[in-house]
Amino acid sequence: MARLALLSVSNKTGLVDLAQSLVEEFGFDLISSGGTANALKEAGLPVTKVSDYTGSPEILGGRVKTLHPQIHGGILARRDEPQDIADLEAQQIRPIDLTVVNLYPFEATIAQPRVKLSDAIEQIDIGGPAMIRASAKNFAHLTVLCNPDQYDAYLDELRQHRGATSLPFRQACALQAFKHTASYDRAISTYLENQGATFSDLPNPFTLTGDQVQTLRYGENPHQAAAWYRQGTTPTGWASATKLQGKELSYNNLVDLEAARSIIAEFTDSDPAATIIKHNNPCGSAMGATLLEAYEKAFAADSTSAFGGIVAINRAIDAPTATAMMKTFLECVVAPGCEPEAEAILQAKSKVRVLILPDLKTSAPEQISAIAGGFLVQMTDDILADPTQWNLVTEQKPTPEQLAELLFAWKICKHVKSNAIVVSRDRTTIGIGAGQMNRVGSVNIALDQAGNAAKGAILASDGFFPFDDSVRTAAAAGISAIVQPGGSLRDQDSIDAANELGLVMAMTGTRHFLH
Repeated sequence: MARLALLSVSNKTGLVDLAQSLVEEFGFDLISSGGTANALKEAGLPVTKVSDYTGSPEILGGRVKTLHPQIHGGILARRDEPQDIADLEAQQIRPIDLTVVNLYPFEATIAQPRVKLSDAIEQIDIGGPAMIRASAKNFAHLTVLCNPDQYDAYLDELRQHRGATSLPFRQACALQAFKHTASYDRAISTYLENQGATFSDLPNPFTLTGDQVQTLRYGENPHQAAAWYRQGTTPTGWASATKLQGKELSYNNLVDLEAARSIIAEFTDSDPAATIIKHNNPCGSAMGATLLEAYEKAFAADSTSAFGGIVAINRAIDAPTATAMMKTFLECVVAPGCEPEAEAILQAKSKVRVLILPDLKTSAPEQISAIAGGFLVQMTDDILADPTQWNLVTEQKPTPEQLAELLFAWKICKHVKSNAIVVSRDRTTIGIGAGQMNRVGSVNIALDQAGNAAKGAILASDGFFPFDDSVRTAAAAGISAIVQPGGSLRDQDSIDAANELGLVMAMTGTRHFLH
């Protein structure tokens, strides 16, 4: 008797070619359901509908098709168990040797704007996961394929083993199948948890799964193995980016690209903005009347550190900006688009990684950090600043120009490693103190970098000032206004010092530590 393959797929990529090889090269009989059966019939392939095979019609609008003993008995039967074989014979059930199943496009559905909950619910697959899990459980006796990328490897396996598959291959396919259903279930549970969830809600338990996008040459250092994973079955974020040119992305590239994206996400499309990242910190960030001006101001902020940096801009790369970028060595450039003239200019340095990510604003909802024996999860710090909610605590109040500059500096400071200090003027960072063990040290680094340009400039601090020393140091350098979260028991000391020295001080009420 011919071997039996069950095909039931939402993603029909490669389906007809696979089925044709199964029938013509290896003599399989095919059973299939719904749209898959129709696609195979249209291709002229012999296929039996599941409803005809089981003798039970599809019911409930197609919700019940494959949930039947004829199907699951054929999948779960152990070929080396006499009682299982006797049961198959008694019920006239054929053993199934191959299942090819992938699931309803749940993630693609919920990615659509304003999708209704009822529409999302209808894309929760029931029969598909049941068949995948049953097949994966019984990998000792059959093969399960859940991704079109596996089809060629399966056919090669049959050719190498005279129409059979090896146990290690079936086990590897089973592992992929369980990962596939785990990822699918996580997407559903996350979506449902987010229906009416509050900012502070985190799931219990928290499930983390991912499909490998690619192995990376190494991690932060050559002795550390590393790989890149994406969450969910539908690529989003960096996994959905288009690489126009350049070498393979490294672990450090991806970490820095995410840091650059998070800064650019602070700015609206109407305000051309650019940031240059080095070692996960901005070395220069700026806004300009044009994209070229924004990039040139960001580069000039710290041109030494910008060498070999990661650039993110919030508009499509145009020819003038591309020309300016090609004047120095850059590791990566990311933008929401690229004009054809700019693309031709960038090709002059073919090793520069140029990525197009149309959605630079959407971040992961959670941030995850591994610790010994587990991991930590926190909600992403994606609160956008609202100066109308700030507390202007000094006698001297900011002018509209100062308030706009304070807002710019605060946006950048949020993305600098703590203790973080940012000095800015003309919507450009002119001094950045990052990652110091005390805030005074960060203040001194930022002011030293700013030099004489600090006179009349703005200073932002990611955390409060526990003493008035930083305020006095800033005033001595010529700083005119300070923005900080406030919240110290000694806030009044800093306010008094600012009043004494004629500074403006705004307290945001929101801290942005970044460790």
